[in-house]
Amino acid sequence: MATTQHYLWAGGHFLLLLAALRYFIASATFTTVSAWWYKASFLGALVSYAIVCHKSLGTPQPNLAFVKKAATDENVQYFLLAFFWWSSKPVAFALMPYFVFSLFHALTFTRTTLMSQYLPPGPPATAGGPPQPHPLAKRLQLWVKSNYDPAMRVVAFAELFIFLRVAFGAVLFWNSLAAPLIYAHFLRQRYYQSAFTREAVSYADGRISAVLTNPAAPPVVGTVWGKVREVTIKWGGNVIEQRRE
Repeated sequence: MATTQHYLWAGGHFLLLLAALRYFIASATFTTVSAWWYKASFLGALVSYAIVCHKSLGTPQPNLAFVKKAATDENVQYFLLAFFWWSSKPVAFALMPYFVFSLFHALTFTRTTLMSQYLPPGPPATAGGPPQPHPLAKRLQLWVKSNYDPAMRVVAFAELFIFLRVAFGAVLFWNSLAAPLIYAHFLRQRYYQSAFTREAVSYADGRISAVLTNPAAPPVVGTVWGKVREVTIKWGGNVIEQRRE
């Protein structure tokens, strides 16, 4: 039986999906839309991630051990990032990773909780065996399972694009100067924790290096890219080495 907390968690994801979809449609059609929809999206994320963080970490404790544990928890990282986006000037594409996560959580909640309550079970697989889930629930389960990894790859590339967006946005004063710094730290954590992020970074690095080090490109471009790449690798590698100690 689902608890009230579980319904609140799901409600946060459904709120995010509906509000973000409204904001995406308006942005794609160049229609003016209230920032309320943007903030409502991240409010849904904050509710859902707060419940997950409390469930995994318990009540916050005023000690260094708890802080270290929370700092390495990816749900805490997404919660803090959601709070940053919620309290900042809207960046529409920042909703994309949360939208994808919420889509899969909402579909799973629909299958395991709502469908089991409102749809009749299917016939047993064998005579005298237990009833099977409704056929629609089984199809939904297969869709989620087969599309999860591709969706996580989309999220990884979307997060790289978000960094480019806020980096250029800082130069053009579209967003705060703090945004690329905060997001760079977040990406550094994701690189360490997520194989999908490492895969996306490796792919982007290969494509960019191939273009900028091409003999047809000005030599200075390749030199600058080499320096940027060297500094980035050193900066990201420091985190990994510190965590291995």
